[in-house]
Amino acid sequence: MNIAEKRVLITGGSSGIGFALAEAFLAKGARVAISGRRADRVAQAVARLEAGGRGAHGIVADVATSEGRAATLDEALAALGGLDILVNNAGGVRAGRLENTPEAELLAMIEVDLVAPILLTRDALPALRASGDAVVVNVASGIALIGAPFYATYAAVKAGLARFGESLRRELKGEGVHVMTAYPAGTDTPMMASNRAGPELGFSREPASAVADAILGGIEAGAFEVIRGGDARAHMIALNRDNPAAIDERMLALKPALEEAVRDHSAL
Repeated sequence: MNIAEKRVLITGGSSGIGFALAEAFLAKGARVAISGRRADRVAQAVARLEAGGRGAHGIVADVATSEGRAATLDEALAALGGLDILVNNAGGVRAGRLENTPEAELLAMIEVDLVAPILLTRDALPALRASGDAVVVNVASGIALIGAPFYATYAAVKAGLARFGESLRRELKGEGVHVMTAYPAGTDTPMMASNRAGPELGFSREPASAVADAILGGIEAGAFEVIRGGDARAHMIALNRDNPAAIDERMLALKPALEEAVRDHSAL
């Protein structure tokens, strides 16, 4: 796909990977709308993009609600005149032992990480079909490929998002709408600010710009998926498939330190 002049909606676009994606799309000549829950952060993001010489349309809405999804899509279509690329990037996380996690926080993850992208994609499909050359990008997580302790619900919803994308890609094949899944590894974003786990616990961090560039490369190439983490992640994925007990033992040794390091990891 040639990204120039494509009309792009990025949820959760005011910071982190979403903001880096907005910068990358604009640099390629796309027209971009970003959405976020907080008016101040959306305004700051739009101002930063404008300061860089490339403007984007900001939308203040919560895609975890039906009203927010309707407002996001309606405003994006009005501002862009249609839609060619939908990036389901908005997400939230709460780490910790399952039995210690409040129901409200579990449901919040399910709503924003899984329900919201499914329903927003459904509602956007008429506009995407009208494009004739459209892409849906679902931003999942490396934890969807290798489940980590203390992230059970987050792993579940991100894995669910990945399989949603795979199934929808096959459902829409030949109909002018492609679906791609991105699996970021640890990324230096505000969402990770309260996570104290480092590389020794499997949480290396790369710049959000590197993830964004890889996602755009995947879109341009028509890829099915983009997996970050390099050879080390590829080895872990293969080992998790062929000998999951080895991963279990490796994580057992890390559990005490990991539990302490992620107990305050929350971004909902």
